[in-house]
Amino acid sequence: MTIHYDRRKFLKQTAIAGAGIALLQSPFKSYASEHATKVRVGMIAIGMRGQLHLSEMLKRNDVEVIAMADPDKQMMAMAQALVKQFNKKAPVEYSNGNHDYRNLLKRDDIDAVIIASPWEWHVPQGVEALNAGKIVGMEVCGAIKLQDCWDIVHAAEKNKLGVMPLENVCYRRDIMAVHNMVTKGMFGEVLHLQGGYQHDLRGVLFNDGVTPYDSGAEFGAKGYSEAKWRTQHYVDRNGENYPTHGLGPAAMAVNINRGNRLTRLSSVATKSRGLNRYIVNHPKGGANHPNAKIKYKQGDIVNTQIQTANGETILLTLDTSSPRPYNLGFRVQGTNGLWEDHHAGEFDKGMLHFEDISAKHTWDNPQKFMEENDHPLWKRFEKDAENSGHGGMDFFVDNAFIECIKRKIEFPMDVYDLATWYAITPLSEKSIAMGGQVQGIPDFTNGKWKSRKPIFGLSDEY
Repeated sequence: MTIHYDRRKFLKQTAIAGAGIALLQSPFKSYASEHATKVRVGMIAIGMRGQLHLSEMLKRNDVEVIAMADPDKQMMAMAQALVKQFNKKAPVEYSNGNHDYRNLLKRDDIDAVIIASPWEWHVPQGVEALNAGKIVGMEVCGAIKLQDCWDIVHAAEKNKLGVMPLENVCYRRDIMAVHNMVTKGMFGEVLHLQGGYQHDLRGVLFNDGVTPYDSGAEFGAKGYSEAKWRTQHYVDRNGENYPTHGLGPAAMAVNINRGNRLTRLSSVATKSRGLNRYIVNHPKGGANHPNAKIKYKQGDIVNTQIQTANGETILLTLDTSSPRPYNLGFRVQGTNGLWEDHHAGEFDKGMLHFEDISAKHTWDNPQKFMEENDHPLWKRFEKDAENSGHGGMDFFVDNAFIECIKRKIEFPMDVYDLATWYAITPLSEKSIAMGGQVQGIPDFTNGKWKSRKPIFGLSDEY
């Protein structure tokens, strides 16, 4: 049986919806001045991730990078070299210690900041930026404590300024095509979703202090880039420490904080073996290496089950300490079929089944469906995204951030999403410590989720 999905009708409906978004009376302003044609940006932390955002800003003629703050002199030099490659004016440097970013925030010629610092700095810096009158684009992680989530919400509401979590996986091409299919109702009523962060990070967590990726067995002061700070979280904590890559796309598919919300979770973790084994087997490590003898609290694999108000379930899996190929493990399942991502985001791979189309008990080749339902954003901006990080995803998330500021409209992902996603980490830690006990997930919208309307993916402009 073949069903014809009217794409033209869908695009017409989404265009109307997109036009209406600009008219919404949001409690937040996604702008800090009347500079609507050019956005003046400050970068807080310009390590490896921050430099990818920096490169996206430097490509644009509607963005001026005014200043950069980072105590790491090596990273600052790399960032300035990147600026020079784009023939742009050198941003003012703030690199005098960990708190010199506060002097960047005092400037009155900055509209927005992009925060890409170590996890523990995200919310404190975000709150200070909001209190200084700056819009915030915040890189993703999980909260250190639940109160962090309330702090960023309260700061955004008090200052009436927008916060956008820079979750690039929401813009992955196959995920947006599937989001398109969900919006069209092709899966029927959605029942269950899965995703996670399944990525061997051992070479990132340990290196030789000079170059990343499998180059050594050190971390902390002797490490390079993320190994300087990220690995310590694996020593001290046990939880779903990086929830947003898996949860962001799932949340957008079932309209979390816009007609739906997360209500409770339960998490369990395996024992911790992978990091010790990695050090023991590494040529620069060995059984007698000090880092091989550390007791890492972080379980190698963490599974978190989540319930929504509208009756869907979400399963998140964290798997970053084991030998494995990269794959975020997405699944969308509804009353009429399902999609599973088995090929690490390759657009024409994965597995699809629709009861009203597919042969019984068989998988369809997803290529035809992906091409037919390629999201209008990707069709419009494919060329612009060609040389951007993470397969083009970085272009889309940063483009949305800048375009919404210029147009003075709501971000497609906002502070309530950031708080909700970040909250998974401390709640999962508590659940694991209590043997998987169910934890309630706060309503950071304070009831507004019941009347807020979905906007993600309903425009082909940002």
